[in-house]
Amino acid sequence: MNAVLEGEFVNDQSSGKSWARRVAEWWQRSSRVPAVLKSRQLVIQAVKDLVVAVLRSPFRLVGAVARGLVVALRWWRSWVRVADYRAAAEQSEKLADKFTDIRSLGLFRWKVTGATLAATAMVVAVLDLVYGHRVLWVGGATVAVGLALLGRRKDGSPGRKPVLAGPRTLTWTMDPQVLVDAFRDAKLIGKDESLRLVERATRQGDGWAVTVDLPATRKATDVVKNREALASALAVDEVQLIVERVRGNGGHAGRVALWVADEDPYGSAPQRTPLLTVERWDAWRPVPFGRDARQRRVDLPLVWTSLLVGAIPRQGKTFAARLAAAGLILDPHTRLYVADFKAGKDWYAAAQVAHRFMAGDEPAHVLALVDWLVELVSEVQGRYRRMQELDDEVCPESKITPAMSRDLTLNMPVTAIFVDEVQIPLEDRTPLEVQGKKLTAGEYVGELLTWLARKGPAAGIVLVLATQRPDSKTIPSNLRAVLGSRFALRVMDWRDSNIVLGEQMNTRGYDSSRLLATHKGVGILRPDGETTAGADVLATTVRTYYMPNEDWRTICAQGRALREAEGTLSGHAAGQDHRPTLDHAAVAKALGTVAERTKEAELPEPLASVMEYLGDDLQPGGRDFVPTAELVAALDVEPKAFGLRMSEIGCKPTRDRITTDDGVRQVRGYLVEDIRTALTALRNGTIVDGEVVEDDD
Repeated sequence: MNAVLEGEFVNDQSSGKSWARRVAEWWQRSSRVPAVLKSRQLVIQAVKDLVVAVLRSPFRLVGAVARGLVVALRWWRSWVRVADYRAAAEQSEKLADKFTDIRSLGLFRWKVTGATLAATAMVVAVLDLVYGHRVLWVGGATVAVGLALLGRRKDGSPGRKPVLAGPRTLTWTMDPQVLVDAFRDAKLIGKDESLRLVERATRQGDGWAVTVDLPATRKATDVVKNREALASALAVDEVQLIVERVRGNGGHAGRVALWVADEDPYGSAPQRTPLLTVERWDAWRPVPFGRDARQRRVDLPLVWTSLLVGAIPRQGKTFAARLAAAGLILDPHTRLYVADFKAGKDWYAAAQVAHRFMAGDEPAHVLALVDWLVELVSEVQGRYRRMQELDDEVCPESKITPAMSRDLTLNMPVTAIFVDEVQIPLEDRTPLEVQGKKLTAGEYVGELLTWLARKGPAAGIVLVLATQRPDSKTIPSNLRAVLGSRFALRVMDWRDSNIVLGEQMNTRGYDSSRLLATHKGVGILRPDGETTAGADVLATTVRTYYMPNEDWRTICAQGRALREAEGTLSGHAAGQDHRPTLDHAAVAKALGTVAERTKEAELPEPLASVMEYLGDDLQPGGRDFVPTAELVAALDVEPKAFGLRMSEIGCKPTRDRITTDDGVRQVRGYLVEDIRTALTALRNGTIVDGEVVEDDD
């Protein structure tokens, strides 16, 4: 017979968690522990706030007592003048009948006041004789506390109820609830939603910074896009408010960093370029370009990329392009091509360092630019051929390296071409014939610039273009698509801003048409590569350094002295301005589009504007549906005419569900796939009377 034994399992080992660890976990989970005590950083900030509050308390007490005294005197004056009785008599139009009574009551209240003061003085004097001077201290402290309570800064307190709400500026730094209310007023969060304070408001530079987490499903990109509404809710100018999404290990899609300046960050005088204090510069280092609103230095990388600068006249376009050139001028191992189609004195000092230089706006200057570009295309082809013969230690990839650019035997220096007022050569209609094909000089310049921007950076070619006419007709879309870095100063409207910065940038909160006319040299920089602002920053508003003509001439003279010392002065600067050797046949073969040119069909309106507005959303993986109301508002068109025209070109409206702040709604709109199909059909010429004609293959 088997015995059945009863017992319990005894585990001799401990649970694995120490007592201190269990307490720490309970502390973090408990809802009874204030959130401010759950983070070391928040505790430190709370201690700082407490110290500041203690230091400020004497001054706040004096202010509150003074306000309380004013409130008390106003109340007593109203009481002794019988203001309530007088107002009632005036309203009933019986002031003359009641005047004697009012005067008698006023005199009586004066007597009461005098008697009260006399009695109080006698009582205080007697108590002082009996108990000593501590009576005066206790009595004075009691009166001070009472007056401070009476004069506290709080809506609804006696004598302090405002007719209009007071200013909201920077009140959120002391009361985070004001920041939550601002987000709600700007419709960035719902009425029942709140924010999570990641970092309390702290002083950074000439402003205040705070980091918050949005509620679940709310996106930081929406806050960036609606920065103007948030600035209105915070009662500051939008130029004072900087909104950034926090990315990387310390951030996520719903974390937002805010910085609010005390005053207009661009209202002070601009700073001189720091390049004036250096003897030479390395072209492979980013060039000092300017400072952002928080006075952080912004550097611009130039090697392995290209730059487009766009603005309306007199906004600092040429100054910005010269800042990019200044860093290259101070490197004696760079080669410069400078074409100034403004034909002024802005670039004249660069003639003493430039390998090629010209200033003028005649057709002859456009043809000279064509020769330069053909020469550079041949130079790029030659560099790639020579790279094939170099070993992997000298040339690890099919890219130029710093050592290669400084090796005089290889003859592959960093070569930059600056074209100011590039719209002039791009619009030139001088007829040309290239390998039997007829085209205009402007078309050929556009083809050459596009090829250089696409294939030149890896070979050490830096393309910098500046224009005062940033529109779709001036700068071809295929050229804009391959320009890496963009800098947009003030332009006329959001369309011009998007042409410089890229499609859909205005919907992401970056629109240079909103910059103030008084902010000279302030623009939106979209860099191609990592800057001091961080690799994850899409764009940033920058105020460029100030470099007047005398500083520009100083830098150019220093650049010439460096080249003379290194023996790298060449071309125009060395008095060797000979006509370049050209091989148009090889260049035409390289371009490809010259030998087999097909003119793309011009898109009709409003489809062209719809394509420009949607931008990258037309690509696979973008949006599937776009509401009609959104397109009508963005394009500023008449709804009925817009719908009819879209139907004529093959885009039929449909209904779909979208998510809004009020929930899921069904709205009319267009499928992006239908818009894509219409674009393809128009380019292929297969739309007839609003119907897409399928090919019978």
